[in-house]
Amino acid sequence: MDDMQPLAKAIEAFLARHSVSAVRFGREAMNDPHFVRDIRAGRRVWPETETRVRSFMASYEPQQAAA
Repeated sequence: MDDMQPLAKAIEAFLARHSVSAVRFGREAMNDPHFVRDIRAGRRVWPETETRVRSFMASYEPQQAAA
């Protein structure tokens, strides 16, 4: 993931690549189901928050579907 890519674009690319819903991403990354909605609406984030989100995306491992 390109760390210079704006956070909103990086999140959108992550959602598309991993087929993760915005609500699920917000819950897992920030414990905030409205996080992505707020980012899409122009919410600004602290550098620490951006670091946390990018760290989540970098370390994300998709869960295997139950058999």
